[in-house]
Amino acid sequence: MARIEWAFYALIPTFILLHLWVSPYTKVEESFNIQAIHDILIHGVPNENADQFFTANYDHMSFPGSVPRTFVGALVLSGLSRPFVWLLNSPAQLQFLVRAILGLLNAVALVAFGRSIAKIFGKSAGIWFALFQASQFHVIYYASRTLPNMFAFIFTNVALRGLVNAHAASFDGKSISRSYRLSLYLLTFAGVVFRSELALLVATITLYLLATRSLSIVGVIIPAGLAGAVIGLLTTVLVDSFFWQSTPLWPEWTAFYYNTIQGHSADWGVSPWHFYFVNALPRLMMNPITYLFCIPAALLPAATRTRSLDLLVPALAFVGLFSFLPHKEWRFVIYVTPALTAVAATGASWIWTRRGKTWLYAALSLALVGSVLLSFVASTTLLAISSLNYPGGEGIHYLHKNIDSAYGVHWDHTNVYFDNLACQTGVTRFLENHEGPQTIVDILEAQDLLSKRKWTYDKTEDPEVLLDPMFWSKFHYVLAENPAKIIGAWSTVHVVYGFGGVRILKPGEESGSLVEPLDVVARTRVADEHWTKKVAQLWRMAEGLVRYRFLRGYWVEVRMEPKIRILENQALYS
Repeated sequence: MARIEWAFYALIPTFILLHLWVSPYTKVEESFNIQAIHDILIHGVPNENADQFFTANYDHMSFPGSVPRTFVGALVLSGLSRPFVWLLNSPAQLQFLVRAILGLLNAVALVAFGRSIAKIFGKSAGIWFALFQASQFHVIYYASRTLPNMFAFIFTNVALRGLVNAHAASFDGKSISRSYRLSLYLLTFAGVVFRSELALLVATITLYLLATRSLSIVGVIIPAGLAGAVIGLLTTVLVDSFFWQSTPLWPEWTAFYYNTIQGHSADWGVSPWHFYFVNALPRLMMNPITYLFCIPAALLPAATRTRSLDLLVPALAFVGLFSFLPHKEWRFVIYVTPALTAVAATGASWIWTRRGKTWLYAALSLALVGSVLLSFVASTTLLAISSLNYPGGEGIHYLHKNIDSAYGVHWDHTNVYFDNLACQTGVTRFLENHEGPQTIVDILEAQDLLSKRKWTYDKTEDPEVLLDPMFWSKFHYVLAENPAKIIGAWSTVHVVYGFGGVRILKPGEESGSLVEPLDVVARTRVADEHWTKKVAQLWRMAEGLVRYRFLRGYWVEVRMEPKIRILENQALYS
């Protein structure tokens, strides 16, 4: 039984790595940490002349963002990755490694939490937790992504494990206090360092424990809160004051003040109060049976009701309080997903163990199995579609791999410009060509840096600079969403496609072209082997096998459209 149980838990890290392999590029929300990890690993951390070193080499000095973010997660992940660098052949592989380590850390935390669920609610509940969790797209897809939320996610899951473990020590008061103290400490630390919204989760858990347990404020709550706050503050202020060269600096307070107190978060959009309950949480849970049937089923039996409420009430209270903030994103409440999934797994276990008693339990058990299978199918479909949303990453990969070798063009030095869409959809410093000087030591030793470095890159956003024809004349290649904005004589050498939407086809309706016709200028070179075309072929094959045999002629058409053009400067040939 133990081996079978671990086979189910193994689904979580397996699917996290599978999602990473299928979709290896990053989005703009992940950019700060992924660029910071690159700079730490490639350039190192200076012992002296830190300001000069950071200005010359680190991305955050050129693109600081609206508010500073913490380097703590990037520094730790860099340290964990460094022992494995010698196994890799390129910085692009290093980006994959870094994300894999983060994903596996989240997987370990999720599995540890699942094992605690099995200890309290039974092995069957642990297995259902693993099945539900592995088939949830958002948690699995984002577990390896360097969002601050996913660094905090490790701590929140370990903290939830501590809350659950407190029940296993029901006859040992010291063990109970220790488990609660550890949970509140970890949540406080993560809130201080990574995501300030966790303060609300600390509050809802603390108030719930005070209302339902004989919990010592002096012996548990105050020591845990103080330790988490003090150690968190010392960690983030020391690390971030150094990397940002600003003393003292507490990034999460700066972000909280900017986004919440000053209200700038609303600049990114405002959602209705009920968004998290009717939109975000259903999407995060993925499987509707989990919250429509399984969670209620966990609350019905007296044996599981109290312990289920211990997870459910603080989690939903946190979401309810957080709903008062106008700007809402699902990643702000992702921390409660494992708790809700655990309660759902408890209900699923209760239904499953009674499948032989009545036809109702048998039907519900069959529905559970079917819903998990459908969730895996839906999650895999979302993975395939989501992987098409990174034209910037595809573009820079194509540029380095094909331009010189395929077209017989070779420059001693190649200068490339990335526009905003390319930077937002996958371009990172890991994917740049790293031949030539990379650190300030190289810069000081090289009389002419540009003549030494093989490839250089530019991400200038200043609109006045972009209107200067001389600015564009120095580039060999440009990755651009709109070629009309690029000044000079340019030709399109490659077009990168991206996801263009879906539409439901009714019986008798023919699907259109999955890849729209290209409208490009002379010297167009489009690689037939581009992997989006392979996705198109697989999708058409699935349509032929499934649409009329099982779906009565209905189908979902996935459309691709040109997103980024790789432009070549024609003035270089004159």
